[in-house]
Amino acid sequence: MTRKTPGELSAKWTPPPSPTRVPAWHLHRRLYDWVLHWADTPYGPPALVAMSFAESSFFPIPPDVLLAPLVLGNRQKWFRFALCCSLASIVGGALGYLIGMTVWDAIDEAVFAWHIPGINPDNFDKAANWYARYNFWIVFAAGFTPLPYKVATISAGMFFGKSLPLFLVFMVASATSRSARFFLVAGLMGWLGPAIRPLIDRYFNLLCLAFVMLLIGGFAVIKLIG
Repeated sequence: MTRKTPGELSAKWTPPPSPTRVPAWHLHRRLYDWVLHWADTPYGPPALVAMSFAESSFFPIPPDVLLAPLVLGNRQKWFRFALCCSLASIVGGALGYLIGMTVWDAIDEAVFAWHIPGINPDNFDKAANWYARYNFWIVFAAGFTPLPYKVATISAGMFFGKSLPLFLVFMVASATSRSARFFLVAGLMGWLGPAIRPLIDRYFNLLCLAFVMLLIGGFAVIKLIG
């Protein structure tokens, strides 16, 4: 049987084309379409690795957008795609941590002096206390759910600093959450194929949030019983 290319199969699920002229201010949509087009090129896998790495610290589009069509194009390689996506994202998260750890100390006084609403020493201390108390779960929730993972990676670097134990906690939370998310997406695509794509598009974020809430709730119940 002839193996189809990513472009041949991705056409089966791609949403209806956008209008010919996308308003200039719809930058996010333009960026989304640009990411998606890599699935129709031979450079899809390297683009997936690059985007997964960048998304962990600054890039706004999640790698799932490219991971899904790549798996549909070659379902036998779902594990490889998920592994590459996970590893790149974890390494990118470490970069985000480094950014938070090094850059914040150089700009904190200037940022507070700008009097940006919501950003002040008191709120900063509250956030630091939250990270000290729920360090693993904050990073895990951001890594698995639609919450912006890049915010958690940079914030963790700001609040954890050069603490090796807390950095290890951060890396374990990142590795667990990112791998769980990407292997789930790739596994479903590889198993069910194009039929699962509309369901993932519509309900995946809600399912991720529900899963994390149930997981945290379960540990809370165990703690109360104990």
